[in-house]
Amino acid sequence: MATKKTSTKTGTARSSVGAPRIDIGISDKDRAAVAAGLSKLLADTYTLYLMTHNFHWNVTGPMFNTLHEMFMTQYTDLWNSIDDVAERIRALGHFAPGTYREFSKLSTIKEPTDVPEALEMVRQLVIGHEAVAKTARATLKVADAANDEPTADLLTQRLEYHEKAAWMLRSLLQ
Repeated sequence: MATKKTSTKTGTARSSVGAPRIDIGISDKDRAAVAAGLSKLLADTYTLYLMTHNFHWNVTGPMFNTLHEMFMTQYTDLWNSIDDVAERIRALGHFAPGTYREFSKLSTIKEPTDVPEALEMVRQLVIGHEAVAKTARATLKVADAANDEPTADLLTQRLEYHEKAAWMLRSLLQ
């Protein structure tokens, strides 16, 4: 890596050094594959976040209080996890998707086209959490193959959350 001398306004010389290549023990190819999987997870999580927040605002009926509170707890967790996923993508040396256009291309979750009844909201959220779990599980295989333990840990945590959330929501429908 070359160091070059540059001058400042005062004429004093200072050295500037470029950032070193990422060398964390994971190949460029593997980092790209993991980041691609995490980008899909980010898109699924963001889409599910928006859906859950929408349902929180618009739920009605006899289960209003229960669902309103449950949806708030869930969208808060989803919102907090988004940053962790995006920052892991960045730590791997890739840019995280961050636009609705990118998310809509990457997400496996279908957004509702209207405001469904309360139990249909619950059903759609079960499907959404299971979709995120499937995306996380597929990405976990890629992370494991790359010996990327930090990503595997993050994905395991997300899997645990989404499987539990799907179970709790599904229980309301039985």
